[in-house]
Amino acid sequence: MPPELLALALVAVEHAVLVFWSQTLLTRDVGMEGNAGPRDALPPLAEDTMRLRRALANHTENFPLFIGAVVCVLLSDSASWFTALCAAIYVIARGLYIPAYKYGWAPWRSMIFTAGFLATAAMYVAAVL
Repeated sequence: MPPELLALALVAVEHAVLVFWSQTLLTRDVGMEGNAGPRDALPPLAEDTMRLRRALANHTENFPLFIGAVVCVLLSDSASWFTALCAAIYVIARGLYIPAYKYGWAPWRSMIFTAGFLATAAMYVAAVL
């Protein structure tokens, strides 16, 4: 399996863990019935729940960009040590981003995000060069 594809699988696992963790905290705050319902009028959520929900939203927004980068690299036959390194940086950055958001690691959270974003952008550049 190409390293970029392995990285994609690892990020999917990170995403699943984040969904589970976020939902567990939501259930803690609103109960099983509140979580199973339409969530139209949720009571105030705990700070850590809100942070993980925002981290999940961020992950959901950025994951497709990484998927596209991996697809472009592999379909253009541009895979190299550089794209493998970029993919690894993205996996590590996303793995660190989750606790950085939950625990409020400022300004590190933004720096971690930027590292992952730039790694993804570099994969697109490598795919077209």
